[in-house]
Amino acid sequence: MRDNAAGFTGSIPEHYEHGLGPMIFVDYAADIAQRVATATPARVLETAAGTGIVTRKLRDVLPSGVRLTATDLNAPMLEIARTKFRPDEEVEFQPADAMALPFADVSFDAVVCQFGVMFFPDKDKSYREVHRVLAPGGRYLFSVWDSHQYNPFGRVADEVARRFFPSDPPQFYRVPFSCHQIDPIKESIIAAGFTSFSATVVRLEKEIPDAASFARGLVYGNPLIDQVRARGGVEPERIVEAVLQELQREFGADPGRMPLQAIMFSATKPA
Repeated sequence: MRDNAAGFTGSIPEHYEHGLGPMIFVDYAADIAQRVATATPARVLETAAGTGIVTRKLRDVLPSGVRLTATDLNAPMLEIARTKFRPDEEVEFQPADAMALPFADVSFDAVVCQFGVMFFPDKDKSYREVHRVLAPGGRYLFSVWDSHQYNPFGRVADEVARRFFPSDPPQFYRVPFSCHQIDPIKESIIAAGFTSFSATVVRLEKEIPDAASFARGLVYGNPLIDQVRARGGVEPERIVEAVLQELQREFGADPGRMPLQAIMFSATKPA
């Protein structure tokens, strides 16, 4: 499928880790890890763990005896995640589909997912799977990006890519920002059996010390690069340069500053 938005394979994981991780993921990873730790779980599952940015923060704040399992649909992402941990740090890695989790019922006290739900083809099924593997009283903490209006880096990347392919624009940058409406998520979570639902908007101001590295990550660090190559006729480096120019125009020359905004959700399985 030419516009697969969930295939983080090939060279994408490395660009994701180094070009995007420090800019748009690491601060929210620290935030969600602290939220998980507050619940004092003994068994934690992470879905859509990617290159282990949240996993690393979780291991840093959870007591050593807490069992931590990190999963992702894309095994190449987990290979990078593994490199962040010593063998004695008690992290289990396993490729897994978030809509068909390979774990028994009531296996975990907390499930965490940072910026992954948007990519799940059947979100309702993913919520039911989390509910199934959680123990009674267990918490599900997950985050999504707010819209392009509040995350202009996504709008910039989307507009630039569309400029190069006006008749057949790549669709990737519509997907990560497609779940910013709270009510539909609330209804799905309640339908899956959860209670004590909450949503919190978390806004950050982020410095951009190296706009060129960020621009490269925005093009090469996700399936946009596959969508560009599938269409052909445009060198990806031209898109990187155009994204760089727009980033610096909108946020200033190095170091620039940009806003980020995410929505953090929490839900509890009834005891």
